Amino acid sequence: MQLDKESTILVTGAGGFIGGHLMAELIRSGHQSVRGVDIKPLEEWYQLPSQVEAIQSDLSLIDAANQAVSGVRYVVNLAADMGGMGFIENNKALCMLTVLINTNLLQAARHGEVERYFYSSSACVYASEHQTKTDVTALKESDAYPAMPEDGYGWEKLFSERMCRHFREDFGVATRIARYHNIYGPEGTWQGGREKAPAAICRKVAEAKLTDRKDIEIWGDGLQTRSFTYIDDCLKGTLLLLTGDYVEPLNVGSAELVSINQLVDIVEEIGAVSLERHYDLDAPKGVRGRNSDNTLIQEVFGWQPSTHLRDGLEVTYRWVYDQLAAQLSA
Repeated sequence: MQLDKESTILVTGAGGFIGGHLMAELIRSGHQSVRGVDIKPLEEWYQLPSQVEAIQSDLSLIDAANQAVSGVRYVVNLAADMGGMGFIENNKALCMLTVLINTNLLQAARHGEVERYFYSSSACVYASEHQTKTDVTALKESDAYPAMPEDGYGWEKLFSERMCRHFREDFGVATRIARYHNIYGPEGTWQGGREKAPAAICRKVAEAKLTDRKDIEIWGDGLQTRSFTYIDDCLKGTLLLLTGDYVEPLNVGSAELVSINQLVDIVEEIGAVSLERHYDLDAPKGVRGRNSDNTLIQEVFGWQPSTHLRDGLEVTYRWVYDQLAAQLSA
């Protein structure tokens, strides 16, 4: 299907990293009615195109969800109380309370005129038994069951996936689900405790460059492995799933596996520095290894994320460096 660019599309979590990029992309592609909702004050939104109908609202309240969905044809639910591993491991209850948002939005979509409902899930839904080695076998969609996801955040995401499934089966809400794998890029969180590994490493290297520091702290032993997905690929995958006919969850993630040490290597090369590494073995570090198996999304859409990590990190590092430089000069 094609989206009607004159019909209203709702983006929740609009003040966040992915939400800001998605709204900007929708406006660039000609959408005439984009509504963005986030609990954060508007001045704290990462991006806010002037054409967007921007609303500060708490979607964990049913009345707010009903108002947000009123007159909407498409919903993209990106709203979640989450962050990097430092936040997720220390705020399990807050992460799980996000279930209220998806519950309320599904109820509103059921009783409204929503034609398509997209839910942003996470690779954190995958069973922990598949993520115990650094040379991990890439995760295919069926690896989420039997269920043993990441505690807190992962359980909330998996439960919300099931809600989407049953609202589709029982009430006819046309739900689509993406399992995001470590989305990164500019115009996002890079400090404060909610940043993810790429932004955190970019900040630490930029800080060393700007302050003439010679060392860097790395969480864990640096051998843990991940794949990181650039924001442009995330947007492409999101819109493919939103408009496509495939109803089961699909990975939206890069298959380029690297260790955290290799991630640091790349950012150091971009920043033209070489730093002494100190490893904090007690810091939050998540699963030992995680990568995305893209076989299914290739079969369904003939597509998978293609931005090389080095290229995405180049853009991300330059942006973080500029933010930090401006902060330090102020």
